[in-house]
Amino acid sequence: MEDETVRLQLTISGMVQGVGFRPFVHALARRLDLAGYVANDSHGVTIEVEGDGRRVARFVVALERETPPLALIERVSTREVPRQGATPPFVIAPSQSGNSRAALVSPDVATCQDCLRELFDPADRRFRYAFANCTNCGPRFTITRDVPYDRATTTMAAFTMCEACAREYHDPADRRFHAQPLACPRCGPRLTLVDAGDHGGDDDPVRAAAALIRAGRILAVKGLGGYHLAADAGDERAVAALRGRKHREEKPFATMVADVDGAERLAILDPEERRLLTSARRPIVLVRRRPEAPVASATAPGNRSLGIMLPYTPLHHLLMQELGAPIVLTSGNVSDEPIAFRDADARERLAGIADAFLTHDRAIHIRTDDSVVRSFRGAPMPLRRARGYVPQPLRVDEAFPRPVLACGAELKNTICLGKGHHAFLSHHIGDLENYDVLRSFTEAVAHLRALFDVTPAVVAHDLHPEYLSTKWALEQEGVEPVGVQHHHAHVIACLADNRASGPVIGVAFDGLGYGGDGTLWGGEFLVADATGFERAGHLAAVPMPGGTAAIREPWRMAAVYLERAYAGEVPALPLRHRHEARWRAVLDVARSGFNSPLTSSAGRLFDAVSALLGVRDVATYEGQAAIELEQLVDPTEARAYVAPLRIDGETFEIPGADLVRAAAEDLLRDAPPPLIAARFHNGVAASIVAGCRVVRERSGLATVALSGGVFQNMVLLARTVDALEAHGFQVLRHRQVPPNDGGLSLGQAVIAAASPLLQQNAGRSIRRMS
Repeated sequence: MEDETVRLQLTISGMVQGVGFRPFVHALARRLDLAGYVANDSHGVTIEVEGDGRRVARFVVALERETPPLALIERVSTREVPRQGATPPFVIAPSQSGNSRAALVSPDVATCQDCLRELFDPADRRFRYAFANCTNCGPRFTITRDVPYDRATTTMAAFTMCEACAREYHDPADRRFHAQPLACPRCGPRLTLVDAGDHGGDDDPVRAAAALIRAGRILAVKGLGGYHLAADAGDERAVAALRGRKHREEKPFATMVADVDGAERLAILDPEERRLLTSARRPIVLVRRRPEAPVASATAPGNRSLGIMLPYTPLHHLLMQELGAPIVLTSGNVSDEPIAFRDADARERLAGIADAFLTHDRAIHIRTDDSVVRSFRGAPMPLRRARGYVPQPLRVDEAFPRPVLACGAELKNTICLGKGHHAFLSHHIGDLENYDVLRSFTEAVAHLRALFDVTPAVVAHDLHPEYLSTKWALEQEGVEPVGVQHHHAHVIACLADNRASGPVIGVAFDGLGYGGDGTLWGGEFLVADATGFERAGHLAAVPMPGGTAAIREPWRMAAVYLERAYAGEVPALPLRHRHEARWRAVLDVARSGFNSPLTSSAGRLFDAVSALLGVRDVATYEGQAAIELEQLVDPTEARAYVAPLRIDGETFEIPGADLVRAAAEDLLRDAPPPLIAARFHNGVAASIVAGCRVVRERSGLATVALSGGVFQNMVLLARTVDALEAHGFQVLRHRQVPPNDGGLSLGQAVIAAASPLLQQNAGRSIRRMS
C-alpha cells in the first residue's frame, strides 16, 4: 500500500448504527486527508476510502483502535477496489437498502455528560429541554421501526428539523452530526402535563409535576420504553396508595435517585454496583439497603435490599433536580399486565392509578421495561434484561444452520431469534397469563423478525403443554417445532452465556419445569451439552398439594415435607398450630395424588423452610417466600445441615426432607431463625457439591454450570461457588442473561440449532428428552 494511491472497500458489521460511527469514520478520514464515503446499509456500514497507501493503512488501524464508546465492531472485511481518482473531501453518503438485513440496532443509551451540561446551562438553546440527545446518547431501540437506522425509519420521522438543528446534523465538527433523534424546543417533541388539576399556575410541566409528587400525588411519566408510575419515596401514604391502586401488595418498588451520592445515602455500594448504576445502560441495581435509609417502609417491605437507578433521560434529570429527593419509579401497569406504552392505552389503563400524566408526543415503537441487575463478585448478573441491553445480540460460536425462533417459558418470558452467529434475545415480556401479555409477546416476535430480517425455519418451545408460548409455537405453520426440556434449556443458556460448549455438569435449580417423566422438575443435576442430556440426580420428589395453590401457600409444602420427614408423626411445631384446621385435609390431598403433582423443585423446598420458620405462609408474588428466607440468613453462621445422597443405580437423590427435619429440630430447640436459615442454605450448597462430586467421579467432568431462578439467591450462590471451587471445579454462572426463565429462550434456541433434525453432524448425542 505504501507510496501509491489505493482505494479500499471496508464492510463493517456489529453495533455500528446509531452510535456515532459514521461521524467518527468521517472525521478520521478527513484528518488523514482521504477521499471516499461511508454509508449505513442493511448489514452495517460500508466504507470506501482512497488516498496515499500509508494513510489508508493508518486509517484501517485507527478504525478499530479509536472506535466510539458505544460502537461494537464484530467483523471488518477489506478488499482493494479500482481507484476512481477521487479527491477529498470524504463524505457521508445516503443509506443503502438491501434485500436482506443484518445490521445491529443499538440499545437505548443514557444521557451523556455533554448533553447534561447543556440541559442545565441557561445560555444553551436546549436549556431544560427534556429531549436533548446526540450521537452518544438518547433513544435507539424503542424508537426504531426499521433498518438502516435513519431518522426516516424511527418515530422521530414525525418531527422536521429546524434550521439550527439541520446545521448541527450536517456539520461534521458537531457532536450531533447525523444524530437521528436530534431535536430542540423549536422543532422537537414537547412535554404535556394532563389531568393534573390545580398545580399552582406553573406553566413548566416538570416543575408542576414535581409539585404534585411533593404533595403526595401519583404521577404517570412517559419514559423511553413505556410509562412509569412515580411517587415520593419518603411519603408513606403516597407509596401505600400506589401499592393499593396498582394491586401490588408487597413486591418491592424501584427507587430513582439523582446521583451516586443519593444512592450512597440509601445503600452500601461496592465498586461494581457504582459502575452499573452509572453505566450508559442505567439498569435498576439491587443493592444493600442502609437500615436508616430515608424511604417509606412500603417501598420494599421487609427487604434488606433496594432496587436503585439513576436518571437516564433528560426528563428524569430535570424531575430529580426539581424534587431533590428519591422517588419510587415503577412500571406503568396494574400488576401482571405489560407496561403501558401507547398514549391512549396508558390513559385508559392508568386512569385509576395516576393523579396526573407527564407525557409527550414522541411515539414509542416497542415497549421495553427497565433492566434489573445485581453484582456478584465484581461482575454483573442480570435478573431482567431489557432497556439498555436489548437488542444487542449474544454471539454464539456455532452458527445457526437455519433461522430459529425460541419462544421461552410461561413466566418472565423472553423470545430469542437465532441467525448466523447472533442470538437476539428480546426484552423482558412478562408472565404469559393473560391476553395483553400474549399480545406483547406476538408484537415482540414481529418486531424482532422485521428488524433483523429473520424468517424462522424452526420454532423451539418448552415441553409444558399448557404454556401459552408452547401452544402458540405449535400453532405456527411452515416451521419445524422442536420441544426442549426446561432445565436442559437453563443449563445450555448458561453455557451460551459463557461461550462454552460442554458437556458439563449442569445444576438447574428453579421453581419448576415440565420433566420428561410426568413430574415437575426443579432440583436437577444434568450431564449436558447442546445436543442432549442425562439426568444424573435430583432432589427427591414430593407432592404439591393443590398444584399451583402450593405455590401461593408455601405452608402446604412445609406440611408435605414435615409429613415425610417425620413419617406422619409431625411434632407440635408453630406452623402446625397456625394451620391446624386445614392440616389434615392438605395432607390427604397430597396422599391422594389428586391435583398434587410430584415435584423435585428446589424453589418449593425453600418455600417449605420459609413457612416452617414463620417467614412466609402465603406468598403475594413469585419467589417471595424464598427471597424473604434469604433475607433472614445470619451471614456469620458456617454450620450446615446434612442430607446424605441416596444413590440408586445411575442416579442419585437429595432427600430435602432431611434438611427440613434438621431445621425443625433446631426450631424445637429454640435456635434463632437466622441461624436455622443459614444452616439450611449451607446444607443446600453442601448437597449440590456432594452431587457434583458423584457426577465427576462417574463422568470425569469438572466444569459445573449453575442456572435457574434459585441461583438469584446470593447467599446460596456464594456458598455454592466457594465450595465447588474449593473442591476443584470450574464454575460457570450467568453474566449476560438472567439465570431465571428470562434466559431460557437463549438455551432453547441453541439446543434447537444443535438438534440432530437440523444438523447431520451434531456431535455426540447424550440423550434427548422430548
